[in-house]
Amino acid sequence: MSARKKRRAWRLGEVLVWLSFAVLAAVAACALAPGWIALYSPTEMHGDAVLKAPGAAHWFGTDQFGRDVFSLVVHGARQSLLIGLAAVLVGCACGVSLGILAGYAGGWFDALAMRFIDVWMAIPNLLLAIALATALPPSLLNTVLAISIASVPRYTRVLRGQALTIRHRAFVEAARTAGASHFAILRGHILPHCVAPILVMATLGIGGAILAGSSLSFLGLGVNDESPDWGYLLTQGRGYLTVAWWIVTFPGLAITALVIAVNLLGDALRRRLDPRQRLK
Repeated sequence: MSARKKRRAWRLGEVLVWLSFAVLAAVAACALAPGWIALYSPTEMHGDAVLKAPGAAHWFGTDQFGRDVFSLVVHGARQSLLIGLAAVLVGCACGVSLGILAGYAGGWFDALAMRFIDVWMAIPNLLLAIALATALPPSLLNTVLAISIASVPRYTRVLRGQALTIRHRAFVEAARTAGASHFAILRGHILPHCVAPILVMATLGIGGAILAGSSLSFLGLGVNDESPDWGYLLTQGRGYLTVAWWIVTFPGLAITALVIAVNLLGDALRRRLDPRQRLK
């Protein structure tokens, strides 16, 4: 690739990163202070404005109950973002812990853990999340639990491989020879060298967790309260798609924009932290 093409690609990448930051900032603002941004309450119904098309009074139109779709999208940002962040936090914590322990310990524990993870990975993530969400009562906590459990194996696999490459390095052997405990070696030597893949996987995992949460809500297995998330807004409006396209279009665009923004940031973070990418 010529130098000019590289500069153009770099500039385009920078623009996309800043656009992604802008999208995340907008969603974060909606999640933190929806009352300051939304035009109406998400439970406020307007009997004289049922299925009204987008206009000056209702920017995104109204739904079948006369609720303002823009306000529903703004208030739904909190649930969607919270599900994505919490699911990644729980799944990453469990998967990283198991993967690092298996890679560092080796032997029978590593073999047993990996065979268990192999069986776990045989079930598609979304299918496992649906099965768990079906078995549990619908709530925010159970939705996060279902998505996080389904995401544990991929973190375990990657971090196990990372721990295997580090545990026999000279500085680890020196710490072991000096009498450092296993916990001290894991905390002071193994874990710090795994921060880069953890950050990249967690960032990329947020988009998948948001999509999974929206899918569960679309199937009626997610959160259902006065401030529904974007997935539940889709399932509420799908019956009116031919007469009121705006009910599903704007929540769908919100999901798409957020997932793309998170994935672009994760990819940029991967390129920044991967030395092989920096050399290209």
